[in-house]
Amino acid sequence: MSEQFHDDPLKVAEGWMSEGRKVAVATVVETWGSAPRPVGSHLVIDQDSNFEGSVSGGCVEGAVIADALEVIDSGEPKMLEFGVADETAWRVGLSCGGRIRVYVERVG
Repeated sequence: MSEQFHDDPLKVAEGWMSEGRKVAVATVVETWGSAPRPVGSHLVIDQDSNFEGSVSGGCVEGAVIADALEVIDSGEPKMLEFGVADETAWRVGLSCGGRIRVYVERVG
């Protein structure tokens, strides 16, 4: 993969699809309170759990990848919502409280 694409997860997804990989795209569609990534941030995942980009961090990223693998298999998109109270955020690997909503869909 060309180094120039590592800044654009959607270009990475396009490259992976051209190689015949099955791909899902996770997109931050809404945030409330403090959130580490803004609306429009992307995480792309292939059927082998390779990923590029970010929708949050900490435990959220792992959960999104797991759900994305289900979306790749089923073809059914999912809307995910994650929220952590400020006092517990650090314990689960999140740098902030708040909530995010992430839409995951298979592409290609």
